[in-house]
Amino acid sequence: MNWSIIDIETFLAVLDAGSISGAAARADLSKSVVSKRITDFEKALGVPLFTRHAGRIAPTDNALALSERLRPALAELIAATESVTGSEAELRGRLAISAPMSFGIRHLGPVIAGFARAHPELEIVLDYDDQITDLGRSGFDVGLRIGHLKDSALMSRRLCEDPRVLVASPDYLAMHGPLTDVSDLPRHEIIGYLNVRLGELWPLNADFPRPRPGRVMANNGDAMRDLAIGGLGLALLPLFIVHDAIREGRIGHVLPDLPIEPLPVSAVWPPIRPMPRKVRLFVDHLVNAFAGTPPWHAKMRGASIRTGKLSS
Repeated sequence: MNWSIIDIETFLAVLDAGSISGAAARADLSKSVVSKRITDFEKALGVPLFTRHAGRIAPTDNALALSERLRPALAELIAATESVTGSEAELRGRLAISAPMSFGIRHLGPVIAGFARAHPELEIVLDYDDQITDLGRSGFDVGLRIGHLKDSALMSRRLCEDPRVLVASPDYLAMHGPLTDVSDLPRHEIIGYLNVRLGELWPLNADFPRPRPGRVMANNGDAMRDLAIGGLGLALLPLFIVHDAIREGRIGHVLPDLPIEPLPVSAVWPPIRPMPRKVRLFVDHLVNAFAGTPPWHAKMRGASIRTGKLSS
């Protein structure tokens, strides 16, 4: 049975891309080269890894099971070789990053661009998605998570914390009445978040008054903010999404003394030992970028945000 590291990398690339053409485009290779590598790998293993029909391919159960063992093994192999090349060696290969949509678009771009400029030989793949991604199964090296981490085998490092704020537009409050006390909450509607049930979204216990589920829902925080600006209900959102709209007066922070815990912002990565150097350096870069006062907090200096740990 003869196979190479290149065969493994090509197999995982096709699995991640979902097609031979996609993997070929990412690697700047011809489709014929990638196809031959996959065929040769299958011959070496003696089992089919993909089914082929009408120009499409789909992974077999063997392929999925193999990938779950190969990803950490390949990562550990790369980390081991990096450990003997010296700390000054240029980063090479591929760094795949998963992050939530709103946080990524608003705050990650310049941070990742700076890392990419510092490491010109490193290929960076960036995927924004509000759904929680299985990093190992999806081929990601590192991810960002907003909120308290559930029990997981992933390693993590906290970058910063962000308050959640309850907001409403002036038009909404003019139409539905003021919101000056928690006893007013049950007569107001809250905009729903499709990825989380209201019971999980609302941070206070069942004995605490809560708003009614509204008639509009969205799967993204920026969309929820825009719906709140449009007067369709209250929205409970992280400050990093609403700080600009609050400063501009498009929405207001209501009930600022609600005892709402801030949301941690964390970097997470698979538990590979030793930790790959590219992941370690990128996580260090993130920590440095968000150390101290995050940039959107600084822009709120003097504003009436009294939730969480934001000082004014």
